[in-house]
Amino acid sequence: MATEVEDPTKMKDATEPIAGHKYDATTIKVLQGLEAVRRRPAMYIGDIGQRGLHHCVYEVVDNSVDEAMVGFCDYVIVEVGKDGSVTVTDNGRGIPVEMHPEQKVSALEVVMTTLHAGGKFDHDSYKVSGGLHGVGVSVVNALSEWCWVEVYRDGDVYRQEYRRGVAQGKVKKVGKHKNSGTRTCFFPDAEIFSKIDFKFDIIASRLRELAFLNQGLKIDLVDHRIDKEVTFFYKGGLAAFVEYLNENKVTLFKKPIHFTKMNGDVQVEIAIQYNDGYAESVHSFVNNINTIEGGTHLTGFRTALTRSINNYAVKYNLVKKENFALSGDDSREGLTAVISVRVRDPQFEGQTKTKLGNSEVKGIVEHVTNDYLGSFFEENPSVGRKVVEKVVSAAMAREAARKAKELTRRKTALDSAALPGKLADCSLRDPESCEIYIVEGDSAGGSAKQGRDRRSQAILPLRGKILNVEKARIDRILGNEEIRTIITALGCGIGEEFNSDKVRYHKIVIMTDADIDGSHIRTLLLTFFFRYMRELIDRGYIYIAQPPLYRLKHGKNEHYVYSDDEKDRMLKQLPNTGVSVQRYKGLGEMNPEQLWKTTMDPEVRTLLQVTLDDGAEADHLFTVLMGSETKPRSDFIQENARYVRNLDI
Repeated sequence: MATEVEDPTKMKDATEPIAGHKYDATTIKVLQGLEAVRRRPAMYIGDIGQRGLHHCVYEVVDNSVDEAMVGFCDYVIVEVGKDGSVTVTDNGRGIPVEMHPEQKVSALEVVMTTLHAGGKFDHDSYKVSGGLHGVGVSVVNALSEWCWVEVYRDGDVYRQEYRRGVAQGKVKKVGKHKNSGTRTCFFPDAEIFSKIDFKFDIIASRLRELAFLNQGLKIDLVDHRIDKEVTFFYKGGLAAFVEYLNENKVTLFKKPIHFTKMNGDVQVEIAIQYNDGYAESVHSFVNNINTIEGGTHLTGFRTALTRSINNYAVKYNLVKKENFALSGDDSREGLTAVISVRVRDPQFEGQTKTKLGNSEVKGIVEHVTNDYLGSFFEENPSVGRKVVEKVVSAAMAREAARKAKELTRRKTALDSAALPGKLADCSLRDPESCEIYIVEGDSAGGSAKQGRDRRSQAILPLRGKILNVEKARIDRILGNEEIRTIITALGCGIGEEFNSDKVRYHKIVIMTDADIDGSHIRTLLLTFFFRYMRELIDRGYIYIAQPPLYRLKHGKNEHYVYSDDEKDRMLKQLPNTGVSVQRYKGLGEMNPEQLWKTTMDPEVRTLLQVTLDDGAEADHLFTVLMGSETKPRSDFIQENARYVRNLDI
């Protein structure tokens, strides 16, 4: 749910030029033509499913936000039409429309139909931007059945229409308008996307994030299909972001530590606040891009944070034990932080190309953070002491957990003697070919062990519910036998020793009963993976099995169905007499053959891959569902009770 703050009623006129340069057709630089986008759309938007569909919205919105980042836009409205189209309007400068000197067509047409074309390559027009590659809006245009753009510039309105990326005529002057800006409307192509159904909550999460990251930018989201709208506007910027993440937690000090510093061409903005919990919640961004794999800016921040706390603790003799150094893990227990840097030419790497690689940024962020925190702790000793006390307490727990952690550390990747006894491992050793089922209960585990493919499928049965890691410290977590068993079986370690490259299975399947206890166990496991092995989610290794809810038997024929609606449809198709209906409350009710052919056979099974579209929103939700505060959980249940489909009473 969005937090509504002060509504800025006066939107500024964004027509004033930046001193010393102009923004016109000459600033649009062309790198190469638009080719093969429709043939290989996943190369540009990730996939052609739900994620890629929503990515198209983000690409158009990013152009507007880039205008805001350089001070020429403070209002964006995103509308989902009743027909399923999306319209994005801003009050920026408006895309240039005059003739491009090289392409000999309107600069607007160049931007909309040419890959790697845009003002982002001209550093006078955009010092920094999120749409760095110049592929965004042209790719969206190419993947749309139809698209049109209206530009409000110099008192006139210009319009051009496109079909599947091809201009349907020249840019035309169609009217007058006193303000400036750009209005883009597109309808995704059904020939490209598997399903065209924009989700309000998914779009809202990204827009909320952008409003936090761009202090003073107002973003409206209106969905005309469901008559729903929301406004995002945060005067506090990243401080408001941290407060949002911590709103259901008990914080150690009232106001977040928040600072913004320029160092050369790099702007660093950071907000920090500690809570009395045990999980780390740190989110990093570069030019509004969520760097889910971190990078040099995150490394610089973490190094500076640990050093600043250590220096303050030593200076004021707050650490009693000699030669006792506080580790990075200690300094991040209960930490909520957002790091946002703006870099002129960011270089990305990593699995998802969202890991910052610019080496110079590490030193800049480290220097800025060291300077600010050093002064802040000196000027606010009560905050400094509370932070040190929290970190020292974490260090003591870490020491107590060291022996427990030893039990989870495997000597080598192939040392089967180190594997837990309850694990029925598979015979293959290539992680890409291996999968592990984490199964609720010994009974279901026994059926799974008998029914599995022993070459590629490992089975790890759990006894009861694992510990809720949201409300436990690392020493208690590592003292939990079931969690230690999971860590040992996966082989990728935990904490500072965690390494996703060492995981023994590239499919980790959570398989629980189709009842309330099974849902709870699944949520407990997802909480553990999100808090302590999030990279496994980011790399797409976590799945949820979908066992059937019912078995319908009609004579010698058996039908397995996975929802109440499917059951009702099937019963209508079968004769009214002679049909027996069995409701599966637990996996243990199925024999090995049934479990195999309904839930484990790769040829017919259904697996739900766990993906993470918005880390901040997921963080917020896990806190609500699994945290120590009961009121937010009660409110969540009341607000969402009407959406329950399968209620286990």
